[in-house]
Amino acid sequence: MSSQGTAKRGRSSNYEYVIARVRSRRASLFDDDDYRKLVRMGTGEIARFMEETEYESEMNALGSRYSGVDLVEYALNRNLAKHFEDLLRWSEGALYDYIARYLRKFDVWNVKTVIRGLYAGSDATEVEDDLIRAGEFSERRIDQLLNAGSIEDVVEQLDDTIFGDPLAAAYEIYEETEVLVPLENAIDRAFYETLLDGLPDNPEIDSPTGLYIEFLEAEVDFRNLRNALRLARSGADVDPSEYYIEGGKLFDEQSLAQLASNFDGLVAAVRESTYGDDLDQALGDLEDAENLVEFERALDAALLEYADKLSNRYPLSVCPVLSYILAKEREVDNIRAIARGREAGLGPDEIEQELVIL
Repeated sequence: MSSQGTAKRGRSSNYEYVIARVRSRRASLFDDDDYRKLVRMGTGEIARFMEETEYESEMNALGSRYSGVDLVEYALNRNLAKHFEDLLRWSEGALYDYIARYLRKFDVWNVKTVIRGLYAGSDATEVEDDLIRAGEFSERRIDQLLNAGSIEDVVEQLDDTIFGDPLAAAYEIYEETEVLVPLENAIDRAFYETLLDGLPDNPEIDSPTGLYIEFLEAEVDFRNLRNALRLARSGADVDPSEYYIEGGKLFDEQSLAQLASNFDGLVAAVRESTYGDDLDQALGDLEDAENLVEFERALDAALLEYADKLSNRYPLSVCPVLSYILAKEREVDNIRAIARGREAGLGPDEIEQELVIL
């Protein structure tokens, strides 16, 4: 992918072509009626339903190796990778670079998955089935990670990537504590804090770069908000700065540290921010909620809605592509939640509470 990416970055962006393709893909995503049908099916029925949708080829390819929920989950991962590889294949110029940067989130997923597998002593084949090959890592890099004999090997293999220095520092803490949280947090921060690297500081707001930055800043803000709320609700004696991610516009490190210990102040700060209108309902739900689960789902929906608003305002930009990426991820997450819920014996109403639907 790297040599292809170098060639693509040197060309002019092809927004009209890519956005036309993305709109077609967006129109084929599952809708509310599909979800209402799925939550009332058993796992076998869900698998058969998916065989009659655009997941057909993945279900058929994996059907001889897996069944039930495992088949559904692995088909979802493979399909997601295929769709996002298509985005990279279609796009050129700065548009390719914007998409490639954002899809590094799956490099994050894959590194975490490999590390978790090594930590748990999982079989390499099981770990490989959980990977989503949609990021910037080459097949060779992923195969090397899968063959790593230890977490330390993974850290060393990633020395030449954006994760290298943060992981090396976090590994020292891991050696002392044998807890994965420092490693996973280092991976997340490396991804988010390099999203904006090399982009202009003050681009025109309605320019392609300006819109891309606006979306990324919102995602960083939402991630910081999620982390701060978790800390505020947990009551844990943790330094909030360890979880702060640079690049957003809602918090700085000092204000996040102060608000993480003041739940009411944190909610008030968000309500008064530029996201207040978009999150008004979610903030009301949070104040009444017993836990963060409902609010975190509301945050996911709010970020997707925010991306949709940018897409409608600037239809010939990267925004419709980013909005589609989020919507496709939500579809996969929703189907996975339904399959797992039905396997666990949950009823339709219980499962629907787990879904992110606009």
